[in-house]
Amino acid sequence: MRVGFGCDHSGVDLKNKLIEHLKNKGYDCVDYGTYAPDVPVDYPIKGEEVAQALLKGDVEKAVLICGTGIGISLAANKVPGIRAAVCSEPYSAKMSVEHNDANIIAMGARVVGDELAKTIVDAFFDAEYQGKENERHRRRVGLITEIERKHSR
Repeated sequence: MRVGFGCDHSGVDLKNKLIEHLKNKGYDCVDYGTYAPDVPVDYPIKGEEVAQALLKGDVEKAVLICGTGIGISLAANKVPGIRAAVCSEPYSAKMSVEHNDANIIAMGARVVGDELAKTIVDAFFDAEYQGKENERHRRRVGLITEIERKHSR
């Protein structure tokens, strides 16, 4: 699987560790930056860039990191078709895929440590969307998509 990574300056170190972790597991990782922790970058720019790469099919899923994970996930979620879930523990990461068909996991470099972050991404990538077998999950993801369509320009 091809995975896109993006972060602001606060997430550079964690992003690099997670790229290494997933590469060791056989994932093809694409780093959209940023690359320098001492050069400020606005998280909405990276959130949108990685979300667009996912929609174009350049990557199949993505990992986004900022200080809390909140801002970068909010930016990504403004892109139609994106379901970015900010998670600080593995259970929510797993459920975001199984129940909500999340295609991006976001986290905060100032919230989670390196080892916890690895367990979060593992839970996210090990999970499978249950909507194929469960009409309730499929219906709810469809309702989210309808809200998105209704409010798109």
